[in-house]
Amino acid sequence: MIPAVGVRIGWRDLPAHVHDAVAEILGSAVAEAVSQSGGFSPGTADRVITTTGRRAFVKAVSPDQNPKSAEMARREAEINTALPRSTPAPRLLGTFDDGHWIVLVLEDVDGRHPRTPWEKSELDAAVRAVRDLSLSLTPSPLPHSQTAAETLATDFGGWSRIAANPPADLERWLLPRLDELAGIAARGLASLTGDTLVHLDVRPDNMLITPAGDVLFVDWPHGCNGPDWLDLTLLALNVEVHGGDGDALLPAAGVDAVIGIVGYFLDQARRPPPPGLPTVRAFQRAQGDALLPWMRRRLTG
Repeated sequence: MIPAVGVRIGWRDLPAHVHDAVAEILGSAVAEAVSQSGGFSPGTADRVITTTGRRAFVKAVSPDQNPKSAEMARREAEINTALPRSTPAPRLLGTFDDGHWIVLVLEDVDGRHPRTPWEKSELDAAVRAVRDLSLSLTPSPLPHSQTAAETLATDFGGWSRIAANPPADLERWLLPRLDELAGIAARGLASLTGDTLVHLDVRPDNMLITPAGDVLFVDWPHGCNGPDWLDLTLLALNVEVHGGDGDALLPAAGVDAVIGIVGYFLDQARRPPPPGLPTVRAFQRAQGDALLPWMRRRLTG
């Protein structure tokens, strides 16, 4: 699988006033910062230790790296601020926003990402955590937030865009089904209603397993209100991508949504990569290709 990585800046690339803002949030200056890999943001993601020994996780980005990433960071700050303490997620310690730089300072979690292909014990823990996540975020702590249907409206038009301009390398069995797939995606989009705040980006690099075996969810810029089965559907999709039995986890209500997501992956993969995110299109293509056999089984039996 193509790694989920962007071209990150580091702690040393941040201006002095951002360093000062982080020090004010943490109570002392940062003495050590170690950049973390993974994820598509081109901003910094550093585990830091202050002069007094306090640890934290710092994320910072500006429009200079990618305008959309800065917008997403502001959205992530809003969501993290609203998460109840019962949510299986790192606690937000503070934020800084000068209109250009946006900074999130979070609890530093002693944990690692789940292994892929998925191992049973870790997958079982992830399933429990997704269900706990839905319980803790129903009803949504952001009741007036954007809905999943609104968030994904353009994305779920992927099959329609492919039908209008099929790529030369599209698998031949898909060609006579493109209108059908566009209809299924539209039906899947209409199903994305509910009063749960969903993470909407459940995959291993956005999850941490602690030494105690608990699973926490990080990176919340896509959070929105939707059905309580949506995050479990995304976990099932990821299991399938990595060669496991995603069908064993997939809620029946999520089948149409997955077909809509496959269209999104294949359509987006045709576009040039955005600034600072050179591998994102290959990552999307790899996921779409990995899900096509599942989709063919679903459609043809």
